[in-house]
Amino acid sequence: MSEHHHHEIKGKNLFITIILNIVITVSQILGGILSGSLALLSDALHNFSDVMALIIAWWANKISLRNKTSDKTYGYKRAQIVAALFNGAVLVGIGFFLIVEAISRLQHPEPIGSNLVIYLALLSIVLNAASVLLIKDDSHGNLNIKAAYLHLLTDVMTSIAVLIGGLLMKYYQLFWVDPLVTIIIAIYLIQASYSLITESVSILMQSTPKSVDLQDIENTVEQIKGLKNIHHIHLWQLDDHQLILEAHLDFDEDLPISKATQIESQLVKVLAEKFAITHVTLQAEYNVDDDKGLFCTH
Repeated sequence: MSEHHHHEIKGKNLFITIILNIVITVSQILGGILSGSLALLSDALHNFSDVMALIIAWWANKISLRNKTSDKTYGYKRAQIVAALFNGAVLVGIGFFLIVEAISRLQHPEPIGSNLVIYLALLSIVLNAASVLLIKDDSHGNLNIKAAYLHLLTDVMTSIAVLIGGLLMKYYQLFWVDPLVTIIIAIYLIQASYSLITESVSILMQSTPKSVDLQDIENTVEQIKGLKNIHHIHLWQLDDHQLILEAHLDFDEDLPISKATQIESQLVKVLAEKFAITHVTLQAEYNVDDDKGLFCTH
């Protein structure tokens, strides 16, 4: 089994980002109520989901570092995956809620306090951009931080849309633009969260990682002297980083344990270097009459 040193999440950056997004959310909720802008309120709800995403990201990152126990031998590694799935699901729910509200507003347009919309959209753009920069590095190697980063990145774009809507309302009195911008934000929310949800569900369902081809593993095994076959493979992903493999190995001859262990160690090293598989459990076999299929179908 090989050890991987993962990128350490900067707790201070995450905390500052949470504070910035609380400021944005409170400002936009008050501004949305005072101005009557549904787009501003929708952006506030989006920012509120960011606050929740960031808090959950912080909590999940903290809990995932807990030591393993007898009843949780893998520890709490998947806390971050569960949190990422939750964040994605919240985005979808908010998206559909906003679409329903915006359609209703399109049918009955109302005058909007455009100046407040413009000023608060500008504030949101600046603070969200700062938040994106703060956690950008941490998002590369962590699915849960990536979820929060995605929230923030979409907020920059949605705030720009709100700003454009505010300008159109101020100078052209096009108040129907407000619910239209809301619908655009909502559709973008749903689309942006789709890949996050599918990736999280795939990990939780213990699907074979897309980065690894089982046929490639079989071909690799066949090139190692002393090994005849690999079968009954189970390959899954524990979290963002750790790939786990279990399999049965057929040896060419009846070898002593010490020799078989040497060959297995060679295979484990190759799997780590070639496929980034970090945890391997192998069952050595010789002349065993069992299903030799690459993976078990029942």
